[in-house]
Amino acid sequence: MKVKTILVSQPEPKIENSPYFDLQEKQKVKIDFRPFIHVEGVEAKEIRHQKVDLNNYSAIILTSRNAVDHFFRVAEEMRFKVPDTMKYFCQSEAVAYYLQKYVVYRKRKIYVGKRTFAELSPLIKKYKDEKFLLPTTDKLKPEVPEILNNLGIDWKEAIFYRTVISDLSDLANVYYDILVFFSPSGIESLFHNFPDFKQNNTRLAVFGNTTLKAVEEKGLRVDIQAPTPETPSMTMALEKYINEVNKKK
Repeated sequence: MKVKTILVSQPEPKIENSPYFDLQEKQKVKIDFRPFIHVEGVEAKEIRHQKVDLNNYSAIILTSRNAVDHFFRVAEEMRFKVPDTMKYFCQSEAVAYYLQKYVVYRKRKIYVGKRTFAELSPLIKKYKDEKFLLPTTDKLKPEVPEILNNLGIDWKEAIFYRTVISDLSDLANVYYDILVFFSPSGIESLFHNFPDFKQNNTRLAVFGNTTLKAVEEKGLRVDIQAPTPETPSMTMALEKYINEVNKKK
């Protein structure tokens, strides 16, 4: 069956040159964006209940832009002036670049990993005498605490924000040829909103092994998968699939 409509379970990209917009134009398909999950901040008093005093830490581990936003939000709520000596360990360049929203980049001690958390760990290990805080979500990947524990450092995890299921009731009678998912939380949201969801002719595109596993555990069929050596991005995987099915008579 030909592909005419795609729903991506994320917010619409803010950049004009997003590969999704190129895909839409090139393949003449309609792409809609809708976050299946969203993030809500945890109040400062709840963070205090987690026995977190920001004065006790000399280094912050940041795994996402959400972590950056909510660390500085909480610091402001707690009237904590983040010292210039604070060290920031960012999982990727994108996270480090986003940090500039809050700090003067060239005047701060910022250490940047390549992409995965495992790639950041050697940098953290170099500074094992620091006291590390990991401001995170309630849906933290299990390998993160595992890696930090193996480094033998002084660190604490604190939930600064939560991943919450979005209300999708207005999509009840809307059909898309492809649904695109990037996390197990997205699949959880799908079934929370539509407990009787039947896949039928809907194609599912998934990013990452944990998302793939979540889909398979629901007994659903995965039609498009990324990243792969041939298609490292979701848009590349979608384009390859659309090229295959849309040219068939």
